[in-house]
Amino acid sequence: MCVCVCLCVCVCVDVRAQLVEQQRCLEQQTEMRVQLLQDLQDFFRKKSEIETEYSRNLEKLAERFMAKTRSTKDHQQYKKDQNLLSPVNCWYLLLNQVRRESKDHATLSDLYLNNVISRLTHISEDSARLLKRSKEIIFQLQEDLMKLLNELYTVMKTYHMYHVETISAETKLREAERQEGRVKGVSGTGGGVEPVFGLRIEERHQRRNAARKMEKMKEKRKAKYSENKLKTLKARNEYLLTLEATNASVFKYYIHDLPDIIDCCDLGYHSSLSRALRTYLSAELSLEASRRAGLEVLEGAVEGLDPARDRQRLLGLYPTAFCPPQRFSFQAHMGDAVTQIASQPQLQAELSLRLTQLQTRLASLKIENEEVKKTWGATLTTLQDMTVQEDFDVSQSFTHSPSSESVKSSVSDGYLNKPSLAKKRANQQETELFYFTKFREYLEGSNLISKLQAKHDILKKALAEGYKSELLTTSRGRKNSHSKHQDSTKAIPLLVESCIRYINLHGLQHQGIFRVSGSQVEVNDIKNSFERGNDPLIDEESNHDINSVAGVLKLYFRGLENPLFPKERFNDLISCVRIENMYERAQCIRKILLGVPRATLVVMRYLFAFLNHLSQYSDENMMDAGNLAIVFGPTLLPTPDTLDQVACQAHVNEVIKTVILNHDNIFPDTKELPGPVYEKCMTGDQYCESPFSEPGALEEAEPDGGTETQTSDEEGEGVEAVARFDYVGRSGRELSFKRERPAALPASVT
Repeated sequence: MCVCVCLCVCVCVDVRAQLVEQQRCLEQQTEMRVQLLQDLQDFFRKKSEIETEYSRNLEKLAERFMAKTRSTKDHQQYKKDQNLLSPVNCWYLLLNQVRRESKDHATLSDLYLNNVISRLTHISEDSARLLKRSKEIIFQLQEDLMKLLNELYTVMKTYHMYHVETISAETKLREAERQEGRVKGVSGTGGGVEPVFGLRIEERHQRRNAARKMEKMKEKRKAKYSENKLKTLKARNEYLLTLEATNASVFKYYIHDLPDIIDCCDLGYHSSLSRALRTYLSAELSLEASRRAGLEVLEGAVEGLDPARDRQRLLGLYPTAFCPPQRFSFQAHMGDAVTQIASQPQLQAELSLRLTQLQTRLASLKIENEEVKKTWGATLTTLQDMTVQEDFDVSQSFTHSPSSESVKSSVSDGYLNKPSLAKKRANQQETELFYFTKFREYLEGSNLISKLQAKHDILKKALAEGYKSELLTTSRGRKNSHSKHQDSTKAIPLLVESCIRYINLHGLQHQGIFRVSGSQVEVNDIKNSFERGNDPLIDEESNHDINSVAGVLKLYFRGLENPLFPKERFNDLISCVRIENMYERAQCIRKILLGVPRATLVVMRYLFAFLNHLSQYSDENMMDAGNLAIVFGPTLLPTPDTLDQVACQAHVNEVIKTVILNHDNIFPDTKELPGPVYEKCMTGDQYCESPFSEPGALEEAEPDGGTETQTSDEEGEGVEAVARFDYVGRSGRELSFKRERPAALPASVT
């Protein structure tokens, strides 16, 4: 019992010491936090001073150079319309960037001083206040815990005492039972029956009295034992209940209460410190973002360093100095009014000889000057390669490593490496000298060519005027049918018009047209024939594969040096796809296409009218506007190399599809844009019925009398014609006819 009591006392002492140590730890933790917050305040206060000083120095630097430039002509031009030479623009943007950084660092200093430090001060005050209140709570909990331990100690002692008394009573009871057994064993037999006979009456009486006494003592001790045992049971139950409650309280205190108390001490500390540090991060990142935004503007100006544009601006700034003088006019002498070279017959031989000499001399000079130009161009390319070497990347110099030697070595191995730099400079100067030598030779040769070419042109013109009557007579000769055909199709290339005509006559219902590839051999044959000036598709009896003819047309547009849709308007055309309303989208595309050359616009109008007509037969040829856009999109509107072709292809197809479906709204009519237009109904004798075809192209099919074919009222009921091809009507409203058989055509379309 003494051992248990001592053990319990030692445990209580240890627990009390541990509770005191817990309070000390919380105090030390709070002191460390306060010290950390104080260090942070000192750090940001010093950093604020540094930022303020840095801001002032930047402002002084910018103001020093801005004061020098305010009186210059460039500054006046900048204030007027901000139209400067690109290097000067870079200089102004650099100064503006310095001033911007000065303001940003001043703002950063103010944020450190009036925001971050104030937050840290509040956190320090909150930590001290929370510690004080937490100590009050933990002190109360520890007092309750010690009371519970004392109560456990008291209940345990009571239980031990009653248990000792129970053991003592049980020992006495067992002793009484043993004595009673001995008495009974002496006074009776083994069967428990007293020997009546053989004893004297006095002895029997004494033994009976002794037995009764032992019985009473046994009963008394048994009652005492039962009473003590009951007390022990109650004390043990109370001890067990108190023990369980104490263990639960201790467990709750250490497992739940202590973390909660620590959380009370930490209440808002981490979140407040996080907000303070995030304020610092936000300020630094905002400073970096502002700096990056300014540097991006400066980077755009650096990328916009354009010598050609600067040349034009320089010429515009000094128009009086660089404007060419007026052309020198012929100064007549003494009433001589002839201002042209005389080409009378007696002078034509001399002029012709001189013209021939000029032509020979020009041919020789052009060859020589072309060689000089090639050498000059190659030297210029080499010199440009020297000046555009990407040796400006110094990111390796800012690589952080444990040793500072790596930074020094990276700097020494870069642009400032003296032996390498000296060699580059020497090579550059040598190349520059050779470049200027060739440039001088080229200018001298081109100037001489310019003078001789002017003499050649005026001599040629004078001789042409002398032979004018003869040339005019010769030019009145009858044109052949081929020249007439070429003149009538001047606005539309022969290959385009012939292929479209052939497809119109033979392939509108051909399934998979433009999607199915034709014979490469036949495609090459047709293409080569067109390149020789012939038209292999003009013969109605020719049996060319429709897919091959369609392939020739696609190949022609694919081989154009400049696509039909201008490359520089690619982004503008793609942006039109975002417009949901189809009419507004078509008007957007129309505004863009009105800026292309008129000749190109005529071809585009002709082509897309044909594609629209072809898409109307999509039930038969399986090529609706969307499928045609997929085929012609990459050819007519190629994606620039700087963009993702896969990502842009869907938008390209949508643009082409919109133009096919709305070509009438997009392209101007013949009143606004004179030129050939596509006709849905074509015959073998005509390519395009339009008011802009040459008269001779249609007059050949008329009688020699030159009378026009007219339809009288009596003939208005219909016309009979001979069919050139077989055709099956798609509905009851369409005609069906056989080749080489007459067919009655109605006077009007119903």
